[in-house]
Amino acid sequence: MSSLILFNKPYGVISQFTAGSSGDKDRPTLAQYIKLPNVYPAGRLDHDSEGLLLLTDDGQVQHYIAHPAHKLPKTYWVQVEGAPNSYALTKLRQGVELNDGITLPAEARLIPTPKLWERDPPIRSRVNIPTQWIEISITEGKNRQIRRMTAAVGHPTLRLVRVKIGNWTLEGIAPGEYKATAINLPKSALADVPRGRTNRPQGQDRKSIAPGDKAKQGEGQRHTLRTSNGERLEKPPQRKANSPKSAPKTASPKPSVATKVIIKPSRSKPTD
Repeated sequence: MSSLILFNKPYGVISQFTAGSSGDKDRPTLAQYIKLPNVYPAGRLDHDSEGLLLLTDDGQVQHYIAHPAHKLPKTYWVQVEGAPNSYALTKLRQGVELNDGITLPAEARLIPTPKLWERDPPIRSRVNIPTQWIEISITEGKNRQIRRMTAAVGHPTLRLVRVKIGNWTLEGIAPGEYKATAINLPKSALADVPRGRTNRPQGQDRKSIAPGDKAKQGEGQRHTLRTSNGERLEKPPQRKANSPKSAPKTASPKPSVATKVIIKPSRSKPTD
């Protein structure tokens, strides 16, 4: 049984326990809100976005939630500038062309203004420009995808709140608070989740060298000839045709020796 933390991330908080880059050094981190040991975010949420962020103490669960191959749907409530028409909604549903490719089909619909907490700081408001809320569900995770999608159809995002990931929701969790629960994913869900990676020396093949293959390793390699004082020779010295030493000596063949390469797997922590 693994632990799962459902956290309502406030605006401006970065999805890390320590501030890494220089741009984030003055921003609040998860450490100011979550005091539990050995839990890590499963995925991320931009500092200027709010809402549901999942954390866990299990690397396999973290991989299952965060990896795009599992296509867990993520649902957002998005306040945009202007009033999107049916054409804009159709584009969001069918896929929007971004600079890193076309987005996968999504679900998008207009919704009434949801009952949410006040954001600090509040969004900018313009008297002559209306705003509209959209519910968008996606199954991928391109960088700042929702914001880029709405901007591509002519409606920049003003506020972005993630309310659901898979079957986990934000319901009943206030900003800056979290709810801890237990999770036990079925074996079928974890079947393709790696327990660790096997690292090997750079340039070393995974397979052991088979008998008789050792001699083949030198095929195609260029050997550099040098004189007794260390100077490099581009071409080997030519011997005279009538020299008794020009006849090649026949060396008795040596039995090939099988070399077995053993690669020990390294223990590495699963990444996001």
